[in-house]
Amino acid sequence: MSVFESLNETSNKAKHIGERYLESSHQYVRLKIFQQVTVSMSLLGKILLIGSVLFIAFLFFAVSLAIAIGYWLNNMVWGTLIVGGLFLLLAIIIYLLRHRIDNKFIEKMSHNFFD
Repeated sequence: MSVFESLNETSNKAKHIGERYLESSHQYVRLKIFQQVTVSMSLLGKILLIGSVLFIAFLFFAVSLAIAIGYWLNNMVWGTLIVGGLFLLLAIIIYLLRHRIDNKFIEKMSHNFFD
């Protein structure tokens, strides 16, 4: 066996090993993308489901609280205004804390994505 044949055989083996590595890496990336998309869609579905039920619950609690405050003050308008003011105050607090909320969300998603 000559040096050139040996070199040709070695380069063919290296080429074959490289092709197998690329194929397995490609399959791994596809599987990782599928996993991340599945986890993200599952998270989105849970957020929508739980969020919609919580929204309905908060709606009933808000109406009940407005009626209760209205009876307590003997004025339904003031009851609804106070509840509206509470929701406005809550919205302002959430707006002021939006960067912290973003950072927590990004931190959580980065743990899920890069694991």
